[in-house]
Amino acid sequence: MEFIDYYKTLELDKSATKADVKKAYRRLARKYHPDLNPDDESSKRRFQQINEANEVLSDPEKRKKFDEYGKDWQHADQFEQQKRQRGQQRGGPSGFGGGQGQSYSGSFDDDNFSDFFETMFGGGARSRGTGRSPQFKGQDFNAELQLNLTDVYSSHKQTLTVNGKSLRLTIPAGVENEQTIKISGHGGPGAQGGPKGDLFITFKILNNTKFKREKENLYSNIDLDFYTALLGGEITIDTYNGKVKLPIKPETQNGTRVKLKGKGFTKYKKESDYGDLFITYNIKVPTDLSSKEKELYTELQKLRS
Repeated sequence: MEFIDYYKTLELDKSATKADVKKAYRRLARKYHPDLNPDDESSKRRFQQINEANEVLSDPEKRKKFDEYGKDWQHADQFEQQKRQRGQQRGGPSGFGGGQGQSYSGSFDDDNFSDFFETMFGGGARSRGTGRSPQFKGQDFNAELQLNLTDVYSSHKQTLTVNGKSLRLTIPAGVENEQTIKISGHGGPGAQGGPKGDLFITFKILNNTKFKREKENLYSNIDLDFYTALLGGEITIDTYNGKVKLPIKPETQNGTRVKLKGKGFTKYKKESDYGDLFITYNIKVPTDLSSKEKELYTELQKLRS
């Protein structure tokens, strides 16, 4: 697998601060965003690389591992464990041949990957009793997919380009904003014959409707005229998938909330199961009253008092 230098991807050097990383990511993400570069495959790939680089360099722990192990940073924990085990076998207090203070840092490529193991563990880090080198899972990939709320009302298929490869997958109905799903085996190749990594897709759902969404429930505010609220009646309102007639009880108060069962959004991965729609009434008080209307309201006020 070709080594990707995340610092070069974000046009930074290793001395960059966390604020520098954030600033560079925002600048480049805007420049290469797919919405601003439609049908440009190179921009899509660049955008994905920028997201991946930011994912690592904005996290202090991941960045530390990347600085030390390069493209094999995701195997850092295994490397450290192997060091400790080897050190214990040799009787060294710090994990290296009797405390000799050996160290190894820097990025790895395919040629010096095995040299690293041989230097640290002797003889290429053969697994005890098997004669085989240890296998490590490949690097996980991270991608971001931006969709409109109307796109996830029902399941549909979509083709994504991840690390230069096309992947056709089903977008499940009801997926939520910031939700991440895992596609097993679609990450980087494993080391020493190990399994491939996984692909993690994070969804960015843009609400292009007038409804507020909370999981499978929808919320909407409806203006209700004063007379209908006072005397009762019937109004026609918009739901997500069509119009319905709604009865209004006499003397309905401002801020009253009613629930329309089953008129909400699709539940996650359940095409025929929906949440509820909650309507809140906002009663509109009459304005620009005529002298006659004022006279009548005054009479009503006297009756009420």
